[in-house]
Amino acid sequence: MNSVGEACTELKREYDQCFNRWFAEKFLKGDSAGDPCGQLFKRYQLCVQKAIKEKDIPIEGLEFMGPSKGKNEKSS
Repeated sequence: MNSVGEACTELKREYDQCFNRWFAEKFLKGDSAGDPCGQLFKRYQLCVQKAIKEKDIPIEGLEFMGPSKGKNEKSS
């Protein structure tokens, strides 16, 4: 599947490959330490954000997962 921005598609493929490799070779075998794909994900995320802005895609009301997601939510 291509990315929202044509310029981001290759970054998406690189991240997907990295994540899938890590998931199969490490995570499923019990090794969840480290974040080998984090930098790729950040580059891809910035590219997608730029593409959304350039295409003037409305994103009001959408929630995005990020570092602060869930920090202000109270658990019951």
